[in-house]
Amino acid sequence: MRPTWVLLVVLAAVCVSATTGTAQQGKKPVTRATPAKRAPAGDDVLRALVYVQEFAQSAISPDGKRVAWVEIQKDKDGARTGKNDIYVSEYRTNGKPVRVTGRAGSAKFEEHDLAWSPDSKHLAFLSDATKQGQLQLYVVDAAGGAARKLTDARGLLRDPKWSPDGKSVAVLYTENATRQAGPLAAETPETGIIKDTFFEQRLAVVDREGRALRAITPEDTYIYEYDWMPDSESLVATAAKGNGDNNWWIAELYAVNVSAKHMRSIYRPKLQIARPVASPDGKSVAFIEGLMSDEDSVGGDVFVLSIDRGVPRNLTPRRAASASVLGWTSDGQIIDMENLDGESSVARIDPKSGTIQPLYHAAEMLSSGFWSTSLSLTPSGLVSAAVRSSFATPPEVWAGPIGEWKQVTRHNGDLKPAWGEAKSIRWRNDGLDVQGWLVYPRNFDASKKYPMVVSVHGGPSFAIQSSWPSVPFDNVMALPAKGYFLFRPNPRGSFGRGEEFTQANIRDFGYGDWRDVMSGVDAVLAKAPIDSKRLGLTGWSYGGYMTMWGVTQTDRFRAAVAGAGIADWASYYGENQIDQWMIPFFGKSVYDDPEVYARSAPLTFIRNVKTPTLVLVGDSDGECPTPQSYEFWHALKTLGVETELVVYEREGHMFVKPAHVRDVMERMSGWFNTHLQPVEAAR
Repeated sequence: MRPTWVLLVVLAAVCVSATTGTAQQGKKPVTRATPAKRAPAGDDVLRALVYVQEFAQSAISPDGKRVAWVEIQKDKDGARTGKNDIYVSEYRTNGKPVRVTGRAGSAKFEEHDLAWSPDSKHLAFLSDATKQGQLQLYVVDAAGGAARKLTDARGLLRDPKWSPDGKSVAVLYTENATRQAGPLAAETPETGIIKDTFFEQRLAVVDREGRALRAITPEDTYIYEYDWMPDSESLVATAAKGNGDNNWWIAELYAVNVSAKHMRSIYRPKLQIARPVASPDGKSVAFIEGLMSDEDSVGGDVFVLSIDRGVPRNLTPRRAASASVLGWTSDGQIIDMENLDGESSVARIDPKSGTIQPLYHAAEMLSSGFWSTSLSLTPSGLVSAAVRSSFATPPEVWAGPIGEWKQVTRHNGDLKPAWGEAKSIRWRNDGLDVQGWLVYPRNFDASKKYPMVVSVHGGPSFAIQSSWPSVPFDNVMALPAKGYFLFRPNPRGSFGRGEEFTQANIRDFGYGDWRDVMSGVDAVLAKAPIDSKRLGLTGWSYGGYMTMWGVTQTDRFRAAVAGAGIADWASYYGENQIDQWMIPFFGKSVYDDPEVYARSAPLTFIRNVKTPTLVLVGDSDGECPTPQSYEFWHALKTLGVETELVVYEREGHMFVKPAHVRDVMERMSGWFNTHLQPVEAAR
C-alpha cells in the first residue's frame, strides 16, 4: 500500500538565490516550509527503508537451547508505534515462535530489554503494561503464561540483568526523570535561572519476589554500564559524577558492593571506557578503551584489569580493528566482536598469552538494535544469537555456534534492496589505508554516467558497515534508488582500522579526514562511470560539519545538504550540552586554545563557499544546537549563496517523528535532483 506523504510545518525555511554575488534584498523570511521538491518514490523504496521488520534485541538462553527477541511494531504508514512483541523459539528443533507476553500479533505495550535467568527458565523484561509510558520490570516463564511485575518505579528503567545466583535482578534506574536519557533525545527547554541540573541514573536491585527496588549507588553518580561479579554480591560499572549526558567521556571504572551500597573507583582511563565485563573467576574485568565521540558508539582496544592489582593490560595493541562488544567464556577466554575494515569480525582472545584466534569475518552487521553492534553469548561462548543484515540482505534473527548460525525469523524474506550493489572500496592517502562503501544505482547501466553523492558519517568515532539501512540513520540510501551513486567513506577518525587510525584526526578536524574523503572520491571516479561534474555532498552531525567544511574547501560539489552540522567550534563550545567530548579531540578547551578551534571552523573560510546548500536541524538538538545551522545559513544568504534552512519542531539530534524523517529524505532528494540532474552531462 502506498503511504500518504505528510508535509510538516517547520519553524523557518528561507530560500535565497545567488544572482550577481550579493544577497537579494527585500525577501522576507517565511514561517512555514514550502513543499519539498519530490522525486517519484516507488513502494519498493519505502518498503526497504521504512516498512522493513526491525528487531530491537536478540538474546540466547544460557543453556543455548532457546532464543528470545523483540520485534518492533509499525503502523500502516511504516511508523514505529512504540509497541513491541517479545518472542521465544526452540530454534534448534524448528519450534514455532511463542509470544511470551500474550497472543501473537496483539502488541499493546512498550516491551523490550530482555534478560534470561541463569537457569534459562525465565525472562526479565521491561513493559509499560500497567501504565502507558511508565516502564516496570517484569518476569515471565520462558514457556509463556502470565508475567509478574517486580517493580513500582517512577522514572526510567533500562538494562536489567540477573544476578549469577538467580536471586535478584539489577536495573539502571533514573528516578522521576522528565525525558529519555542520553544526548540524542530532544532537550527540554530551560527558562528562569539556568543551572546545571540533572537526573542521575543509578544502579538498583530487586529480588525475584519483587519485594523492593533498592538503589545501591550514590545520588550524585551516573551509572552508564555494568556487569555482575560471579559472587552475586558485587558489580563492576562505568560511572561519573554529575551530568550524565555530558560526563560519559570522563567515566571511570568502579567496583560496587550491593549490601554496603558502596562503590570505589578501580581505574581511571586515559580516554573513553565502555563495555565492562567480569571474568568467571571474579579476579579481572575486561573493557574497551579508546577515543570515542558518542555514547554507545563504541570502538577501541581490549583491556584486562586485575581488580586487586589495578593495572590494565592492552590485549590488542596495534590491531587494525576496533573492538565493540566483549564477553567472557566459562573457560576464561574473551570473545571480541569488532569492526574490521568496515566489516564484522569475531575473535577469541586468550588474556594470558594475548593470542588472538579469528572466529568469523564477513561483510555484514551483527547487531542488537540499530547502530549498536552486539552478539548474545552463552556462558560457554559456544552458542550465540544476533540480528544479521547487510546491504543486500534485510535483518533477521539468527542463532547457533558463531559463524554457523541458523535463521530463526523470516519476516523480510520477500524484501529486496531498493539500491544497487554495494562494493567495499579501499585506497591509500597520506600513507594510510582507508576504506569506504560505494553503493551503485538501482538498475545500473554501465554505458551511462551517473551523478554521485558523498555521504560522510557522524561521529567522527563511527564507521559505515554493510547493514540494511534503517531510517532516520540511513535515509541517504534512498538516493541510489533514484539514480545516484552513493559514496560512504570511513576516513581517519573512523573505527575499523585500529586505534592509531581512530586517533589520527586529533587536533586536525577538516584536514587529514577531508583529504581522505577527497582522495576516496578520486578513487571511485577511477572505478565507476560517475560524472565528475555532478557531485553532491551530505552528512549529519559530524557529517553535517564535514559538509559545511567541505563546501568551504572546494567547488567540486554542485550541491550539498548539511544536517545538524557545526559551523563554528568556538560558539559551539558554549552552546552544546556535551562539551566534555571535545577535550580529547582538541586537546584543550576553546578558552585555553582558541586557535585550534578556529582553524577547523567552516565560518573561518565561509567566503569561499559557492555551493548551493540545504541546511536541516531539529529545534531541540543538544548535541549540535540549532544556532550552528542558523549561523551557517545566515552567512550563506548574506554572501548570496543559494541556501535554505529547515528547522524541525521538537526534534533532538536523532529525529523520531515519521513525518519529519520522510520530509528530510524527500527534501534531500529534491535538492540534489534540482542541482545535479538537469545539466548537459546528464544527456
